[in-house]
Amino acid sequence: MDIEVCVESVESAINADRGGASRLELCSSLMEGGLTPSIGLLRKVKENVRIPVFVMIRPRGGDFLYSEYDIEVMKEDIVACKKNGADGIVFGVLTRDGYVDEACCQELIDTSRPLAVTFHRAFDMTVDYKAALESLIKLGFERVLTSGQECSALDGLPVLQELVLLAGDRIIVVPAGGITERNVERILSGSGASELHCSARVTKDSMMSHRNAKVRMGATVSPPEYQYKVTDVGTLKNIKYIANVT
Repeated sequence: MDIEVCVESVESAINADRGGASRLELCSSLMEGGLTPSIGLLRKVKENVRIPVFVMIRPRGGDFLYSEYDIEVMKEDIVACKKNGADGIVFGVLTRDGYVDEACCQELIDTSRPLAVTFHRAFDMTVDYKAALESLIKLGFERVLTSGQECSALDGLPVLQELVLLAGDRIIVVPAGGITERNVERILSGSGASELHCSARVTKDSMMSHRNAKVRMGATVSPPEYQYKVTDVGTLKNIKYIANVT
């Protein structure tokens, strides 16, 4: 069972490697669903792990309808990531009416090759998941991350099962979204998937001794300033064990 772990720090990357991850999806800002990480983060992660690192290319939060400027930024980021050791590229682009933007995706695939390409959970925002799957297969994506068009893979299990059957050996359908030790067995046995995507994170308390509780960085709705999430070795090992015996 291949397990891809999404990480946003060197610490999480190292822990994922130690916990038995098959590969990493490297992002920033997982609270926003993952954005393009810095080149500095990519380089340091590559220096400290032994497993493949697939890099998220997403220039901003929000929807997946991108401007010409956004697409140019994504191309530049892909080129930079390739130069700095990325083993795969992860992205997704949609049209205004909720279909896979095949033209833009083709441009990004051409820029990404010869690396493997994954279509991320923009798939779950498409208007027709069957048509979207066929578009990805036609374009040559190796994988698609999906929660079955629901908030979590557990909720989307019926669609996940259907997608795995429809895909066959033409593309790898990777369940993603809210996968934990408690539900991984149900998701894998119910979907028939051969890979999964998770974060295996726990919350850690800040080591800061001085704290200013009056100030928050960013928007009104934001994570606590003196806590952060990190991939946990033990949690990932448990998920992997359950996955391998399912």
